Amino acid sequence: MVELFSDLHIHSCLSPCANDDMTPANICGMAALKGLQMIAVTDHNSARNLPAVKACCDAYGLLMIPGMEITTREEVHLLGYFETVEQALDFSEFLRPHMPPKKNKPQFFGNQYVMDEDDNIIAEEDELLIGASDLRLSELTKIIRERGGVPVPAHINRGSNGLLINLGMMPEELNFTAVEVWRGLPCAHTPQAGKVVLHSSDAHQLGDILEPEIKTILPEPSVKAFLDMLRSGAPEDSGRV
Repeated sequence: MVELFSDLHIHSCLSPCANDDMTPANICGMAALKGLQMIAVTDHNSARNLPAVKACCDAYGLLMIPGMEITTREEVHLLGYFETVEQALDFSEFLRPHMPPKKNKPQFFGNQYVMDEDDNIIAEEDELLIGASDLRLSELTKIIRERGGVPVPAHINRGSNGLLINLGMMPEELNFTAVEVWRGLPCAHTPQAGKVVLHSSDAHQLGDILEPEIKTILPEPSVKAFLDMLRSGAPEDSGRV
């Protein structure tokens, strides 16, 4: 077994709500500087910066989990973790026509930069990425699983986009095996029972990336091992981070 210091919910400069200096190289450099060993960059409704993040993670010796943060029709935030960058990009393209046809206004919402591994801007995403898709939570959960990924409700106890805040309950029929819980707020234990519990930063600026304080325990340092751990759930009345 290996213990990896991790932060599994970070936004790059592709997310309009993130700072422009949240570039692939800056994120990976800061993560390495802080002593992390595994990260996930989970931009809003797009995976277009993941190729650059993967290259930077490889350069810094970090294990990268390909991911996204998807907004459901109910405006619940749902993390989707995939085994490969290609799977994440494929899902990102699938999601595009399900997003509202609304153009980004950088001066109001923020920039949406697509970058290469040297932090050069190679494109700007025109479509606004922070809207809600037209797919329900149940639909997205099913589709992510069908495409080889693992759905994880994000910050379930925080903000209007947290599942418990938004829906007021954990929909057990969706059989979530993992949830993300915001450490800064209380959360009833019952929704977490039998599920892997993740704690991450949801960083939108470099300083918010976690210090080496959250360990993820895996049989080996691989993306597959991480996804298998999420799928397995946790013993009743316990969690695994």
